[in-house]
Amino acid sequence: MNSTTASRFIAQSTRSFAVALVAVCALAPGVPSSAAPEGAPATDAAPASGAASLQDGEWNAIKAIISEQLEALRTGDGSKAFTYAAPGIRQQFGTPDNFLFMVRTAYGALIAARYSEFLEGAVIEGRVIQPLRLIGADNTVRVALYTMERQPDGGWKIAGCVLAPSTVQAA
Repeated sequence: MNSTTASRFIAQSTRSFAVALVAVCALAPGVPSSAAPEGAPATDAAPASGAASLQDGEWNAIKAIISEQLEALRTGDGSKAFTYAAPGIRQQFGTPDNFLFMVRTAYGALIAARYSEFLEGAVIEGRVIQPLRLIGADNTVRVALYTMERQPDGGWKIAGCVLAPSTVQAA
């Protein structure tokens, strides 16, 4: 899958799921990216690709938004979790209760993960993607692919999330 195909997949999945959770990843089979190879230490550096990239501070801000939303989701605070969603997602779901119901129904792996870690983010054809590796209680590994959207005030909101299987196996 090339970056164009990956970008189309992200856009289609984001529209289909319209999920504001905090989207294609180095661990998804056959998807090229600038992420470190398996076994290499993770870094907070921006990708070294020819695509536009973000400074480390921007990636850190994005990770903070995702982490804060996940914490709100795990504690059942739908109102707080909903504040991290991009305007289009908030419009689609209408209320925090609707949003929280959707997350619990379709994205339980985000809430139930026993371990999570951020992978290296990428900017693919102008879309800011932040992957998050999730390990479930049964050692199933998934990657949450977050699409982020810069807001007029310069901050970040979560514009979508796709859960993808990973080629990595948990020990």
